Amino acid sequence: MNRYVLVLLSLFTLISCQNQEQKIDTSTVFRYNEHANVTSLDPAFAKDQRNIWVCNLLYNGLVKLDNQLEVVPDLASHWEVDSTGTSYKFYIKEGIYFNDAFAKARTVTATDFKYSLERLTDPALASNGAFVMKNVTEINVLDPLQLEIKLKQPFPAFLGLLTMKYCSVVPDGSSNLREQPIGTGPFYLKKWQENVKMVLRRNNNYHEKDIDGNALPYLEAVAITFKTDKQSEFLEFAQGNLDFINAIDPSYKDELLTTSGDLKEKYIPTVNLKKAPFLNTEYLGLKIDSKTTELQSQQLRRAINMGFDRKKMIKYLRNNIGTPAVHGFIPKGIPGGGIVKGYSYNPTQARNLVQEYIAASGNQSPSITISTGANYLDLCEFIQKELQKIGINTAVDVMTPSTLREARKAGQLDIFRSSWIADYPDAENYLSLFYSGNFAPNGPNYTHFKNKTFDSLYKEALSTASASTRKQLYIKMDSIIIKNAPIVPLYYDQSVRFISKNVENLESNAVNMLDLTRVKKK
Repeated sequence: MNRYVLVLLSLFTLISCQNQEQKIDTSTVFRYNEHANVTSLDPAFAKDQRNIWVCNLLYNGLVKLDNQLEVVPDLASHWEVDSTGTSYKFYIKEGIYFNDAFAKARTVTATDFKYSLERLTDPALASNGAFVMKNVTEINVLDPLQLEIKLKQPFPAFLGLLTMKYCSVVPDGSSNLREQPIGTGPFYLKKWQENVKMVLRRNNNYHEKDIDGNALPYLEAVAITFKTDKQSEFLEFAQGNLDFINAIDPSYKDELLTTSGDLKEKYIPTVNLKKAPFLNTEYLGLKIDSKTTELQSQQLRRAINMGFDRKKMIKYLRNNIGTPAVHGFIPKGIPGGGIVKGYSYNPTQARNLVQEYIAASGNQSPSITISTGANYLDLCEFIQKELQKIGINTAVDVMTPSTLREARKAGQLDIFRSSWIADYPDAENYLSLFYSGNFAPNGPNYTHFKNKTFDSLYKEALSTASASTRKQLYIKMDSIIIKNAPIVPLYYDQSVRFISKNVENLESNAVNMLDLTRVKKK
């Protein structure tokens, strides 16, 4: 074949591909922006929202959470748990196909799930989700569609763990899933230009149907951009180039919302505002084994907790999005949450505690530094001004998010602004941040809190099958945290979504999952 013919064939192929893309009705394309950039499409690295959302569109697991945070079947039709609470048997649905974007399409088997779960513990992979398997002793394939998972000891939250995207099924022996994801979800990867744009297309082999028997999903495609500037993201939404934006940013909150948290009148004809409970506690972490003597003092840690008005902060800096954290660390919505009495604004008592600290320590000028990212600078500056009124000299250090995360993990920060979003709907997930066996950098205990009573209760809760007993243990542990004050709870978050009027059926749950399976556009 001569060069001229090759050129013509190449040109014909290019034009054909472009024409195919042009055939997509834009009313069937859902568009959103991910300002943090997606780092991997391998579910083994679905650690934070940017990766979790995309993986939720590409993959399925044995079980999933519904909008009420109940564990319900996904690719498992049902399951059985033995009387000891240590053996789980899952029955996998028939006729579930992997998409054929990067491999020949075939059905899912129990062997695929065994491979998918066991790879999480492979040191060469170094998955963030390895902790999911720490209580698992063995995984057995009982039948092509039957899987058994055995635990070292009973762990009632185990089904909740399996809803995490880490536990998504991938084909046995698959590799390079970061760039070539092979899943069973409603969409598959069509194009990914890193840090610029990603396009997902409808998976015609997807197994779910609506109540009328119509194949899902309704959408033909999902287009994701990666603009890092949130003001630019808002402008794209305002111009109709995005179908929704998630959360509220200081750069545009007053443009969209009143101080009471309602949508401003000018946007009511074109935008729907949806708020929902969100299992996310925003807080300041205090490294209590810091060389900074101020943070070694329980008196001063309690003074910090009482020294600023959370209600005022939420009203004027968050436009009433979220609930002031005047209870424990565990948010309302899961057993044990929203019960423990926390700290309220009490400047008089806060000043007295500061004076008690000064008298006991001889430190006449207590000083602290709060490290934060730019998005939370306004909150931290508010706290700074309030704490200075009660006698604590306060500085604010602004860092990039990645630098902040690394420094927090390495124990280099005295006080850091952070958040904890539930990985699964059980209070143990929150309390794990204070178990001494989870000291950072080997776990999420960034404050280096250590308390023998807390540790004992935590271990007891892990092996307690009774939900009511676990709840009481959780409440006791949360009370210990509040009393010792290794953290300063700021607020319990809400998920806030601004959605174009032409979008239907975009629902959410308390872990703020993005599910586009049943979404339609007018």
